Formats: sequence, C-alpha cells, structure tokens
Amino acid sequence: MRRPIRLKIFGITLVLLALMVIVTWLSVLNSRQLNNQVRALSDYYLPLQQQVASVEILVRQQMVHMERVLLGMQAAKPDADFLARESRGFDDRGVNADQIVDSSLRMLGEAEADRGLELDRVTLAVLGRQLPAVQTARQDFHRTFRLYQIEVEEGTRRSAELVRENLLREKDKLDGEIGKAIDLLNQLTSDTAARAKAEEEKSVRLNWLITAIATVVGLIFAWLVSRSLVEPIRHLLKGTQSVEDGDLQVEILVQTRDELATLADSFNHMVLGLREKEQIKATFGQYVDPRIVRGLLDKRLPAEGGERHEMSVFFSDLAGFTRLCEGLTPDAAVRFLNRYFALMAEVIRARQGIIDKYIGDSIMAFWGQPFTDEASHASLCCEAALDQRNRLEDFRADLPNLLGIRHGLPEVQARMGIASGEVLVGNIGSETARGYTVIGDTVNLASRLEQANKFYDSRILVSEATRKLASDTFVFRELDLLRVMGREESERVHELLGRRGDAAAEALATSFEAALARYRARDWDGAEQAFNECLKQSPDDGPSRVFLERIRVFCETPPPGDWDGVWVAAGK
Repeated sequence: MRRPIRLKIFGITLVLLALMVIVTWLSVLNSRQLNNQVRALSDYYLPLQQQVASVEILVRQQMVHMERVLLGMQAAKPDADFLARESRGFDDRGVNADQIVDSSLRMLGEAEADRGLELDRVTLAVLGRQLPAVQTARQDFHRTFRLYQIEVEEGTRRSAELVRENLLREKDKLDGEIGKAIDLLNQLTSDTAARAKAEEEKSVRLNWLITAIATVVGLIFAWLVSRSLVEPIRHLLKGTQSVEDGDLQVEILVQTRDELATLADSFNHMVLGLREKEQIKATFGQYVDPRIVRGLLDKRLPAEGGERHEMSVFFSDLAGFTRLCEGLTPDAAVRFLNRYFALMAEVIRARQGIIDKYIGDSIMAFWGQPFTDEASHASLCCEAALDQRNRLEDFRADLPNLLGIRHGLPEVQARMGIASGEVLVGNIGSETARGYTVIGDTVNLASRLEQANKFYDSRILVSEATRKLASDTFVFRELDLLRVMGREESERVHELLGRRGDAAAEALATSFEAALARYRARDWDGAEQAFNECLKQSPDDGPSRVFLERIRVFCETPPPGDWDGVWVAAGK
C-alpha cells in the first residue's frame, strides 16, 4: 500500500496539533482554577474585607465622639453646642456603619447565589452570622451611650456610674465582634491568595512538564518520519552525484512505498536512457539551434577554427528582474522565465536569428551568414526587436494565468541592444564542450548598448552601423554620443522607435532631433523647450526626461569650453 509523502507530513502535523491541543486544554483547566480564586478575591472577599474595615473605622470614630462627650459632660460648665455636635457625629457614624453592614450582608447573599464560582461557603456562612452580631453589638453600644447621657442629665450619680460601666462593657463587646469578623476575612483572603499562588505555580509546572513531554514526543515522531524521507533522498543525491561524475552504471534501490520510490524508478530509467544516448549527447548536446546542428552535420559550418563575418548581435535583459524575482516563489519564477524565453525565442527564430545563449534573464542572439544573407541581417535583427517588444504585451496579459495572481503583478519591461559589425564566428570552447558563438568588439558593444538603456530609460538602442544598414525600413532617433565602458571611442547611439510609416514615431524622432541640436549648441532654454515638446507628444518618453535633467545640471554647472557633447557612461 502506498503512503504518499503528503500523508506522512500530514501525520507529523496532526500529532503536533494534537499535542498542542492537549497542552492548551490543560492550560485552560489550570487557568480556570486560578481565575476562580482571583475572581473570588476581587468580587467578594476583598470588597467584604474593605467594608468591614470601614465599619471598624466608623465604630472607632464613634468611640472618639463618645470619649469627647464624656469629657465634655464632666466639665465644670458643659458646652451645649460642643456636646450636641459630638453627639450628632456619634449618631451619623453609627448610621453609616449600619448601612455598610447591610451592604455587606447583601453582598454575602449575592455570593451565596453565585454558583459560577467555587467559594468558601462555610466561612461565608460564619461571616453571615458574625456581621449581624457586629450590627447588634454596635446598636447595643449606641443605646447604652444614649442611656448614659440621659442618666447623667436626669438620674442619680450612682445610676449614671452603673450605666457608664455597662457602656464600657458594650464597647469591649463591640470591639470583640468586629475583631472576629476581621479575623474571619483576613483568614479567608489569606487562604484564597495562598491557593491562587499554589494554582499559579502548579499551572506553570504542569505547563512546562506537558510542553516538555509534547516536545519530546513530537521530535521523536518527526525524526522517525523525516528519516523515512531523508534516507531515500540521500540515495537519490548520491546517485545524482555519481551521474555528474560520469558514472552511468549507478542504480538506486529505495525501499519506501511513496513518491520517492517512484522518483527512484524514474531516475533509474533516466540513467538507462543516458547510457543509451551518451554518444548522441557527446556530439550534439551542446547545440541549441537546429540549424547549427544541421550545418555541422552537412559540413556547411566549420567544425574547427572560425571565420570573420559582418553580423548583427542582439542582447536583451529584463529590467529589475532581481527585484521582480523577490516577489515570486521559485516555481513561479521558473514558469515566468520559461514562458518569457519561449515567446522571445519564437520571435527570434521566426526572423532567422540564432539564439546564442541564455544568461540568467538575458538573451544573446545574432544574425548573419550563413543563416541570413549579408544585406538583411540588421533589418531582421531590428524586426525581431520590435516583434519582441510587441510580444511583451501578450506576455503581460498572460501573467495572471501564468502566476496564478490577479493583483500586484510585476511590471515587465525588456531592454535591448543591437550592434552591427565584424565578428569572429565559430566553434569556441574545449575539446569536450564547445559552442557555436560569436566574439569581438561588436558583441561587447551590443551588450553595453543593452545596459545603456538604463541611463536613458529607453527600450531598444542600436549602434550607428545598425542604423545605417536598416535606416530605409525603420524609424530611428539619435540619442547621444556615448562612450561606454571598455571603449575609448565614442559611439553615436540611436533608439529604434518603430517601422517606417509610424506617424507618431516619425514625429517624435523629428522633434527629438531638433531638441538634441539645441542641446549640443548649448542653447539650454531652447533645448528645454524642445524636449518638453517631445514630452507633450509622448508623456512617457524617458530620454526626454533624462536630457531635461542634464540641462538642469548644466544650467547650474556649465560644461567646459571644449565640451564635445560626448556622455561618458560611469558604469554598466
């Protein structure tokens, strides 16, 4: 029975999720216990303790008023206003104390009715009996004090002394009852706080223990499953390295029953095919274009040495491809490049071009004998460049389907460089690996022109020789006198705008030519006005913006008197 890799990975995930659920469940139970203790403290115990403390304070204040009244009554000439004021204070404190006791009793009733919390209901029941005792003792004390005042004013000295003694006993009794209530609440809050702390410590210990167990179990399970995946991959890797070293007798045996076993079978079939086709690969494996292969087989192309021919060389590169790839997955980036290369290669071959190589996201191609006649290589190369620019629109439109996204699509722009001139063409390389390619200064110039598009925000730059060879068919505009890296001489650089008959391209070329003439004559104001006219015709014209920026700089820092209009490229 096959066990797919995705099922193994799903099993690891399922086990880890189950362990996480267990840890979470235990944590919730512990947290619930801790929360119960904290809520009991915050909702009932501490408020009750605060209220009983308030009752004690009020009773103490009553006693202070009582002492003041007693002292006032013993004076030689009692102050009636003072005694009345202190007596009212005594009464007010007593009323407040009774109100707080009543509030505490109501809170006890709420606690009794609250079944959502685990409370110390035994202690609360005792407290429920103690609070009325406090209230009764306070009221007895209150009445005895009033009786004492009456006896002092209307009774005999002996009766007043008896009542005073009784008052002091009631005072002591009240102190005792309040003390009992406070002791009950202090013990209750202390025990609850201790239980909460114990629950917290228990929760921490249990969480660490369960987490450690879950981690160990998860790692063991993951190790077992990953080992069943890694071992076959190691065998495959070892076999691949053997093939890379030239050993085509390797065979991989995988004991698993998943996709890796299927991959191993496919690998073995592939190696078998390589062994059968090794001789063919040794002869033709390094060639890309079928015309080169046919030329070699028909002996129309020299297998050794090289020849010099007038050719047109083409380079293209995707603008900002490194940044573009950062937003794509590796799989999406590969699909992107494969589709792009397929479209561009189709255009190049349709225009009789030879694709020399792919360099990252760049394409190198060339046109010339014996694949095209000597008079048309520049025109065919320019045709291919314009066709590629048009096919980019189709490529952009297909990006949502290609990448599987509708929003945030990358902006795709290609920069192209074309140079025409003499090159050395032939089979170049070692005895075991060689390629039919072109080399020379024209190749370097084409590469530099492709890179120079970055300086001008242009799309297709061509050399002076290319423009001369293809000027009857296409619309060009001269951009600059440019000295690229690696060349001492300056090159008159042109931009390929379109084909003859394109009215917009021809109008822009004419306007730009007039602006460039004023620029080279140092007529900065006139040049600025002329380049702005170019932007009116084509608002996205990058070269016009570049020259306007140069004019701004030259207005601030004029070029030297011997300035010849040559712009030196500071980098690639």
